[in-house]
Amino acid sequence: MQPLADRLRPQQIDDMVGQSHIIGKGKILNKLIHNKSIPNMILFGPPGTGKTTLANIIAAITGKKYVKLNAVNCGVKEIKEVIDATKIDLFSYNGIILMLDEIQALNRKQQQSLLEVIEDGSVTLIASTADNPYFVVYKAILSRSTIFEFKPIQKKDIFKGLKRAVDKFEELYTYETINVEEKALEYISETCNGDMRSALNKLELVFNTGIDIASNSVNITLENVVECSSIKMLNYDKGGDDAYSIMSAFHKSLRGSDADASIHYLARLVKAGDIQGITRRLLCVASEDVGLAVPQAITITQACVASALQLGFPEARIPLAQATIYLAQCPKSDSVIKAIDVALSDLDNIEIGDIPFNLKDAHYSGAKDLGRGLDYKYPHNYENHYVKQQYLPDPIKDKNYYVPCENKNEIAFKQYWNSIKKGE
Repeated sequence: MQPLADRLRPQQIDDMVGQSHIIGKGKILNKLIHNKSIPNMILFGPPGTGKTTLANIIAAITGKKYVKLNAVNCGVKEIKEVIDATKIDLFSYNGIILMLDEIQALNRKQQQSLLEVIEDGSVTLIASTADNPYFVVYKAILSRSTIFEFKPIQKKDIFKGLKRAVDKFEELYTYETINVEEKALEYISETCNGDMRSALNKLELVFNTGIDIASNSVNITLENVVECSSIKMLNYDKGGDDAYSIMSAFHKSLRGSDADASIHYLARLVKAGDIQGITRRLLCVASEDVGLAVPQAITITQACVASALQLGFPEARIPLAQATIYLAQCPKSDSVIKAIDVALSDLDNIEIGDIPFNLKDAHYSGAKDLGRGLDYKYPHNYENHYVKQQYLPDPIKDKNYYVPCENKNEIAFKQYWNSIKKGE
């Protein structure tokens, strides 16, 4: 039997749930479809958010022949066969719409085979992918396409779609009574991770387990839904856009000193099992964003990281959470990263000059004859272990790479050195 999600697939744009930012009334994609002015487009976003459904609706509205291929199991040969077939079908149809699922599965050569028909307008390409197209789609295709991002469907819209499905049960099934608890639909909406197809599949599973043959009835209860539910899956591909976005949110929450958000994103990363990604990010934050505001932060973080790597999951979550909360609450300073990045930039962009002769290595025969190290002053021979001398090369001798931030530790160091150097 055809899956419930396919039997209930919307036939009109008004029946779709979610994506109101692009298909809502007055929005760009809604206008294009209404005017039947369909450009080549790339639809990207998580599974079950309506990409294929929208392509079906576009093909039906425009009256174009609809050809669908999945890039996972097709290559240049299959694509060329479709392209050759269009030369015949163009006379009997108002053009061709080629729906290409999972376009990221095609290599560059395979993607290039699409360019000819995209260029002459004989085929309108609608490609879909769960990955960021700027990472996986050939640039020549990107430049000839309009990109639309599909977002995870909100809980309220998933619930609306489930209610619509329930309303159609009487048309689809012949059972005498069908009882559905609203809490059951709410639970499915909460745990399907913004995936309408997943929500409908779960509803169908619960429906089939709730059949009572004796009374010719069906009962869909919260208890049944929980019993049928597997662990909620999160969108996370270590090499994909979702992974980078979660990691980015984790780092920015730590930098922003939001312990609650930091722990939330840590939980996502723990759920995905990405212990290497977590530990690298924590160590980076300890120096990049906390730095000299709390110099011991890197040591404490390293201890937590070492413990996590030794423990492994699930116990690793505990020291990782400890480091996360600690770093989120630490005072912040970016003086370290600014200093090194400016210094690196100078190496590439300005004349930096030669190392001063008094600092050059003098531990070899003939060094003195070359003037190496002759005027070097050994700081420990002076009061406060400090003596004024030039360390930077002449062209940049007055450069200030390190600029202290306003925090307790750096202010204290600044005041100390100001008092030592005041007599210069």
